[in-house]
Amino acid sequence: MMPEGIVERWFIVNGATIRAGERIAEIRIEDALHDIVAPADGRATIIAVVNDIIEPGSVLATLETMRPD
Repeated sequence: MMPEGIVERWFIVNGATIRAGERIAEIRIEDALHDIVAPADGRATIIAVVNDIIEPGSVLATLETMRPD
């Protein structure tokens, strides 16, 4: 089982439009920093704030995907 982590920083602001693969957050697990990248294009709503302790599988943000025109 993976250990808990801490939200170190967000590289986006709440409500930002992001692109798939864009680095959006940094999580500290034990002594290592891990980047979280966007899985798809869309508008992000941040749920976990900086310094939150998160368990594996926690929701950090939601992503409203954009419909193609």
